[in-house]
Amino acid sequence: MKKIAFLLIALISFTAASAQLKQKKDWSKVRIDRAGDHLMLQLSYDNWSEKPDSIKNRMKGLSRGFNFYVMLNKPFKTDPRWSVGFGVGVSTSGMYFKNTNIGLTSNSILLPFTNLDSSSHFKKYKLATTFLEAPIELRYTFDPENEDKSWKVAIGVKVGTMLNAHTKGKTFVNRSGSTLNAYTEKESKKLFLNSTRIAATARIGVGHFSLFGAYSITSFLKEGAGPAMHPYQIGLAISGL
Repeated sequence: MKKIAFLLIALISFTAASAQLKQKKDWSKVRIDRAGDHLMLQLSYDNWSEKPDSIKNRMKGLSRGFNFYVMLNKPFKTDPRWSVGFGVGVSTSGMYFKNTNIGLTSNSILLPFTNLDSSSHFKKYKLATTFLEAPIELRYTFDPENEDKSWKVAIGVKVGTMLNAHTKGKTFVNRSGSTLNAYTEKESKKLFLNSTRIAATARIGVGHFSLFGAYSITSFLKEGAGPAMHPYQIGLAISGL
């Protein structure tokens, strides 16, 4: 995942540099009349890097996330192709598991990921997190005078604090899959989890649509609570800029 992130950032930097060399227009004299603030929505595929097989083999289905940000954009006066975007928003993630119990309320030192293949378990089970985040991006728009159709790239970082973490299990079944109790159970606790997150981000796209990636520099679990896994997201972003 780190190699992919580095390659994406290198591609963005090279593309922006190449476009800058090709442009001979005096952009310092161009004034762009557009809204300075906008919304950014992101739908993502979520995963953790560097996870051990004991956790990897417990995962099931398509883990996914949704991010929502209110952003403010500030173009450079000397060259409106470049701008800085910053804002605030919420990032959510749902990681899905099979025949597993994650002991968020456990009194142990390590966060337990208990294998329930031979025991009664929830048919559907996920670990959900919600972060309040403040993203900042360095952006480059190839043609800011026609930004609705222009290629755009951005690299940045976002800092977040965890608002909530909980597990949610639905439909309790026995080892053969027969329903024992059709109820939902939620357990919430942040003791084992790193409540501060710093993530590197990158986007590339055309007009209001772009592909984005985010890689958490900080570990998902606190030091000593388990393996040093780093959450990442890859997905589609819809943005005014």
